[in-house]
Amino acid sequence: MKVVLLAGGFGTRISEESQYKPKPMLEIGGMPILWHIMKNYACFGYTEFIVCAGYKQHMVKEWFADYFLHTSDITFDFTKGNKMIVHNQYAEPWRVTVVDTGLYTMTGGRIKRIQPYIGNESFMMTYGDGVCDVDITKLVAFHKKYGKTATLTAVQLKQSKGILDIGEDYTVHSFREKSTMDNAPINAGFMVLEPEIFEYLEDDDTVFEKEPLEQLAEKGQLMSYIHNGFWQCMDTKREKDELEKMWKNGEPPWKLW
Repeated sequence: MKVVLLAGGFGTRISEESQYKPKPMLEIGGMPILWHIMKNYACFGYTEFIVCAGYKQHMVKEWFADYFLHTSDITFDFTKGNKMIVHNQYAEPWRVTVVDTGLYTMTGGRIKRIQPYIGNESFMMTYGDGVCDVDITKLVAFHKKYGKTATLTAVQLKQSKGILDIGEDYTVHSFREKSTMDNAPINAGFMVLEPEIFEYLEDDDTVFEKEPLEQLAEKGQLMSYIHNGFWQCMDTKREKDELEKMWKNGEPPWKLW
């Protein structure tokens, strides 16, 4: 099962740093937060990724192109014709496809654009700016058990992002973006999707968290996997600093590898 990562936005809420690089490439512990997310999926055996890039997409491609240089010791021998020697070369056992999904494309439009790379298969999707200690194996099993078009991971936080009205059977009855409610479950990403999801995505202007998820909820095709563990997005500089502090303290709760 492939993993789709949304990594194309402008990151305006953390513009003091995202003006220089895409938000998913901002570093925690010296590595992009996107890498942290991928490491977690990989430890559950999911190693094929599709990165939906957009803003400064060339930086995402260049980082992966030079990945083995980032993780290896290098000798530059200028005495022998500018020779470069790579020591202890290491690369993750990953297959990564970086797709330029457009500069101004909305989230649903980005997913729509990578449809040719998915085909008629189930796939996973999450946002490239949030880390979590969710058990991906249990998430996938939950999705298969209920057999709906989409399953999202829901967490309970005092935030106003993608408020969910969840029934006792874990079906999402409604999806309300940007509500002022407190202590309600929110959409944390880490989704499992069936290929039928593409039928709900029209064009580049489609916001995945609006009509597509709202329509799925209305049809009873959106399930919620309740996660009671750690989850944190990196919308602001303060949140980035909090994640960095956790990493430096040697206790990053999202590190499962």
